[in-house]
Amino acid sequence: MAEGFLNTLFDKEIKDSFSIIRYNNQQFDLQPLCRLTYNRIFLINTGSGAIRVDNETYPVIGNETFLLAKGQVYAFDQYTTISGYELCFGDCFWEKTPASASNCKAVLFNNAAANQHLRINAESFSELDTLFRVLYTEYIGTDYINKLDALAAYLKIIMIKIANVNASLINGYDNFENQLYRQFLELVSNQYQTTHEVADFANQLGISARKLSDLCKRCSGKGAKDIINGQLIAEAKRSLQFSSKPVKEIAFQLNFSAPDQFSHFFKKNTQISPNDYRDHFVNIGR
Repeated sequence: MAEGFLNTLFDKEIKDSFSIIRYNNQQFDLQPLCRLTYNRIFLINTGSGAIRVDNETYPVIGNETFLLAKGQVYAFDQYTTISGYELCFGDCFWEKTPASASNCKAVLFNNAAANQHLRINAESFSELDTLFRVLYTEYIGTDYINKLDALAAYLKIIMIKIANVNASLINGYDNFENQLYRQFLELVSNQYQTTHEVADFANQLGISARKLSDLCKRCSGKGAKDIINGQLIAEAKRSLQFSSKPVKEIAFQLNFSAPDQFSHFFKKNTQISPNDYRDHFVNIGR
């Protein structure tokens, strides 16, 4: 069986669902893949090597961020070296941040694959580096009443800054349509295992299915059904590649009525069957 199937680890529990680590020329040994239960932001000042997220590999260069959402699987390649910060937070910690920052998290992390790797210009990187340094100093300092609230406030500012670095969010991301789009992304992220229907999500948003599809096309260039299917395919690929669950179990976990229905859906969207997709990674590990 592929190495990733046997050696995929899960996040270790983090106190208060929040941590920040500073790296100074940290070199990574050969490491097993890690399936995330916490969201992560890597702010990398300088680096070399590569990071693998799900089935994509990104070069590590510097002046960049990597945004990893819970549920994703990642590992740094052997001998990768980085200087910078690793910030981890859980949803329960994020709830401490003021509501005005929620839209940023929805856009950046509910569709993490679209924002996985952000190159940052020198001026913006300097601002982010200062914020991470202040947050790190606060984190390692003496505990006091409401310290977690202070850390959450710093996290809010960082998320807003990163959202504004992302060019897709610069122009009018607070208008009503974009707010609805972000709410849709969040609903899909939380409910893809229970419903696949555009109409179900549209009803929750109080709009018609057609209006939701038109809105998604204006905001992302993709239809609402494409976004739902993309979430399902991403999770199916993770399960096939990084677990040994039978295809039948994955199909039911993703709310398909029968394994054949899931197999047809997967092949239609990837041009390969679930078993052939899994076999590809099994053979790589031999």
